[in-house]
Amino acid sequence: MTAPDAGRGIWDGEETRTFTGLPLDSFRILHVSTGNVCRSPITERLTRHALADRLGDPLWGGLVVESAGTWGHEGAPMEANAEAVLADFGADASGFTGRELLDEHVIMADLVLTATRDHRQQVISMGHSAGLRTFTLKEFTRLVKAIDPATLPPLEDGLVIRARALVRAAAALRGWLLAPTAEADEVFDPYGAPLTFFRSIGDEINEALDPVVTALTGVPAKT
Repeated sequence: MTAPDAGRGIWDGEETRTFTGLPLDSFRILHVSTGNVCRSPITERLTRHALADRLGDPLWGGLVVESAGTWGHEGAPMEANAEAVLADFGADASGFTGRELLDEHVIMADLVLTATRDHRQQVISMGHSAGLRTFTLKEFTRLVKAIDPATLPPLEDGLVIRARALVRAAAALRGWLLAPTAEADEVFDPYGAPLTFFRSIGDEINEALDPVVTALTGVPAKT
């Protein structure tokens, strides 16, 4: 079976895409940080781990999870402390290589989740009508928590349809539900910090992802 992050795609219109090596009806989640060696790899692999844990499907019902960095270290390995954090959660860190954020990544993404507001602004400044589908991770979590799951399409309609509806609902709430502080929507950079700080960032990311994955899949985390 083709790996979940394989293939490339092009826009065929607002809702339809053609991919090589992926199901036609896919929903791409792109995590963005600075170097793509700490925060975004942790977020990417924790998202994949949570989806696989809840769905058990290698392609997660058409959900594809990737990451890149605004100053990405192309081809670089993940930071060792980031790998250690993933091991704490039982998530797979193998096979990762850093990527510099490119136009094609933004074009193909259905949802872009960034570590900070600066990253979000950098993605939006690239164009490609990215504004309505780009959020900081914590911003998206805050908005998703305010969305009644009963207003989303049922799981029987497919995860891709549900995921697209979730992004539209979150975008509609932005501006109405403001963060209590500017820093509340940020995940700080642990680069160069000791493992204890990396672990605190990992816990922070995992906590932010939980309601997002639950909303996407309709399946709560296993207890």
